[in-house]
Amino acid sequence: MTDLTADEARRIILRAQGLLGADARRGGVHGMLRRLGAVQLDTISVLARSHELVAYARLGAVGRDTVERAYWHDPAQSFEYWCHAACILPVEHWSLYAFRRRAYRERRYRWHEVPDHVDKLLEQVRASGPVTTADVGGARAARNGEPGAGEWWDWSDSKIGLEWLLDIGELVCTRRVGWRRVYDLAERVVPADLLAEDLSDEECVIRLARIAGRALGVATRGDLIDFLRLKGRFAAILDEALLSGAAGLVPVTVSGWPARPRANGSASRATPARSATAKSSGATITAATATGMPQGATTASAGATLTGGAATATAGATLTGGAATATADATLTGGVATSGAGVAGGFGGAFAVPATAAFRAAAASANAWADPAALEAEPRGRHRTTLVSPFDSLIWHRGRTERVFGFAYQLELYVPRHKRVHGYFTMPVLAGGRLIGRVDPARDGTTLVARQLSLEPGLTAARWADALRDALWEAAGWVGCDAVRVERADPGLAAHLEAGVR
Repeated sequence: MTDLTADEARRIILRAQGLLGADARRGGVHGMLRRLGAVQLDTISVLARSHELVAYARLGAVGRDTVERAYWHDPAQSFEYWCHAACILPVEHWSLYAFRRRAYRERRYRWHEVPDHVDKLLEQVRASGPVTTADVGGARAARNGEPGAGEWWDWSDSKIGLEWLLDIGELVCTRRVGWRRVYDLAERVVPADLLAEDLSDEECVIRLARIAGRALGVATRGDLIDFLRLKGRFAAILDEALLSGAAGLVPVTVSGWPARPRANGSASRATPARSATAKSSGATITAATATGMPQGATTASAGATLTGGAATATAGATLTGGAATATADATLTGGVATSGAGVAGGFGGAFAVPATAAFRAAAASANAWADPAALEAEPRGRHRTTLVSPFDSLIWHRGRTERVFGFAYQLELYVPRHKRVHGYFTMPVLAGGRLIGRVDPARDGTTLVARQLSLEPGLTAARWADALRDALWEAAGWVGCDAVRVERADPGLAAHLEAGVR
């Protein structure tokens, strides 16, 4: 097992995220997307939309039109789907989200009940070609005969139907027009070989775990769960993939990071929506929970037989199918097995070679996981100095942000104005491999306005003012501004900024 200092882990993370070293620019925007695995979308636009800011932070002043074309190129190089949140994803990852599409199909519900006419919507897209919500009656529900203008919970039936068809993979969004999704048949825009690839839930989660691990560099289990938003049996699959080595990540101990929480199996960490337990000898549970994203765990004990579902089998239980932890003399068929269980089937070969006892022992005592390639060479090169989007994968997990950078961060746009500390859309400032301060930006014509600018406690203006100034001026030039104005700054910081900021 590798021991890392907190600084070593931070530098590995910055390199993995494309914010340290020259390699980050290779491949342009799509190369960046493949490295990050996912770029989160958000409707808010201050200096630019978040998916543009993510590219800017790593690649510098790439034209915003260039960024958009790289994401929404024809033929499609990316698509939108649910990862950490609504994200732009490399189109080559299409088949890896089959587990989530199946879960949505089985639930037939997410935020709304699926309307009855959804099949007619699908045929309309098939016949007419790509559509937006405006082509099928609008996004909002009408009230008293007036066009709708509510929030997402007031979606029209047509919007609900299109979104559900996107959730289950019948439709796909590979571009936007005026920030409206353009929906088209998956078979028309996703390469045929990807559409034909039929991966099991286990294969999907394992391969996505590897992608998340590479993108994060060094990560706790919770970081990986947050990146992929896994719950229930999918989280159990991730746990076993980590412990067996199938995820391709290696256990590490990072000094200063919290110890790994002790829990009795992955099922105990999940919050089940439903659960069933076979307690008595000979009891049988068939297809116990199992399908949706937040599904529960099932425990079979004392000779019970369990078929399907997310489960823990103990003391002689027999388990067939599902993602599971089997212990003692349990027999497991088609699932995931740990500590002495007999295994038949499994993940299509992913667990054909079980982890060594040494690997499992290291995993049990480690507090994080790392991409082994990231450990091969010491991170070197120039750090980026840049503003960072609140929805950037470097900081989208606020607990991880505080753990890695010592930076307590809250986006205050939903905080009442009189209670805000740092501002409406506060963006952290990255310099020298650290988050050194924060700025609440706005635009006034061709002037970039820093409504509030501050350094982190313990940092001096004499040391860091130039980095703040550089970050502001570079961002200004990128969005077409020719001046920078600071309205409010920490005491002592304003004087150091006057040389380059009016």
